[in-house]
Amino acid sequence: MSSIIDEHGKSDADVKARIGKARAVYLQLKNIWNSKQLSTNTKVRIFNTNVKTVLLYGVETWRTTKAIIQKAQVFIDSCLRKTLRIRWLDNISNNLLWERTN
Repeated sequence: MSSIIDEHGKSDADVKARIGKARAVYLQLKNIWNSKQLSTNTKVRIFNTNVKTVLLYGVETWRTTKAIIQKAQVFIDSCLRKTLRIRWLDNISNNLLWERTN
């Protein structure tokens, strides 16, 4: 695995690639997210160790702009909402989401 940095020092391509790889890992673990036998705490731990680590690999080389941080956070929040079966209509804040998953 390596990081992608363009000639201007931007890391947008790397962030996009990392999100794609993390999404693939998330989808491979679909049975875990849908499991009723596993607790929310266990699912979040699996998410953090398997999906989040793929997403954040090489993060220290990213030029961390507000837009890049937001892209990564939107992906994480989206996955957590799906994992916890929080629908768009449920309208809970990100802060409440983070409280439920931390």
